[in-house]
Amino acid sequence: MLITTTNTVEGKRVVKYLGLVSGEAILGANIFKDIFAGIRDIVGGRSEAYERELQKAKTIALQEMQLQAQELGGNAVIAVDLDYETVGSGSMLMVSAAGTAVVLE
Repeated sequence: MLITTTNTVEGKRVVKYLGLVSGEAILGANIFKDIFAGIRDIVGGRSEAYERELQKAKTIALQEMQLQAQELGGNAVIAVDLDYETVGSGSMLMVSAAGTAVVLE
């Protein structure tokens, strides 16, 4: 299934708009990841633990969105938007994906 952030797909024609589809994922970061991320913030560098969690959450959100599109009979999702948020006291990560399920010809 094609998933794109654009409203059109070059060389393809949208023959049917099926509606909004979305997927969400909320993952908790455990205390050890929080501690190591805090140390990284102090000394600089990237927090690989948080990056892995964000990637996992993005994958889950996109898969849920894709599943909804397939259930509607779509073969693509266009105009996809990804949002990243912290939930609660900041120890939970949320990723949401939303787009329009379509049938491309």
